[in-house]
Amino acid sequence: MTPSLWTRLSNPSHFMRWSGMLVPWLTALSLAVLALGLYQTFFVVPPDYQQGETVRIMYIHVPAAWLGVFFYGAMSLSAIGTLVWRHPLADVAQRAAAPIGAAFTLICLVTGSLWGKPMWGTYWVWDARLTSMLILLLIYCGIIALWRTLEDPNRAARAVAILTLVGAVNLPIIKFSVNWWSTLHQPASILRMGGSTIDPSMLYPLLIMIAAATLGGSTLHLYAMRTEIMRRRVRTLTIREAERLDRAQPRLTPTPAALPVSQPV
Repeated sequence: MTPSLWTRLSNPSHFMRWSGMLVPWLTALSLAVLALGLYQTFFVVPPDYQQGETVRIMYIHVPAAWLGVFFYGAMSLSAIGTLVWRHPLADVAQRAAAPIGAAFTLICLVTGSLWGKPMWGTYWVWDARLTSMLILLLIYCGIIALWRTLEDPNRAARAVAILTLVGAVNLPIIKFSVNWWSTLHQPASILRMGGSTIDPSMLYPLLIMIAAATLGGSTLHLYAMRTEIMRRRVRTLTIREAERLDRAQPRLTPTPAALPVSQPV
């Protein structure tokens, strides 16, 4: 990467310009792929021979789980950009991604519980995969709370970046928990040695839904980054205006109180 390109990428104004052109097209593409995926999910995909119609929950659950992990991975890369390169947009990207990742992680847990009730007979078990995803949601909430706690933006950015990298240890646990421990959760079915175990009639619509979720999540992330940049600009302008008014205000020097004059008797 040339220094000029690195400089352009670190310029918020440049980001606002190209993201403003990209967002409408990305939104339209996301909606089109989502419509195709939902049509495949509800009208084309056959019922599972064991799970019946409840298998359709998978087409919401799996993309949500993927995005919950994906956005935390993106936050970890942004945290490195904040601590190592001091990239101006790294903290912006990380702060914009946290609520989106937390929302998709919550959707994953809720849909997983709804799917688990008819399959396992209960909404929740302390399964390794379920527990590690719950820990991911708690880490997301802790990161968002830390941002709101610290007043100094630079101090908050460093503290959140460190916490994010510490929490990244949970990502391989989420991925390999079904292999490391004996769990109720099914093992990897899509990305595995020897190919996918899902029938193509169900696999291709699932991949379409994953693509739609990835496009939609990326679009939301761009929107959130643009909003965060505008929020920081408003904050900077507000501080500058307050400083200007403080300098313009005349300095009033206290005058001693008038002493009563004694009247001659």
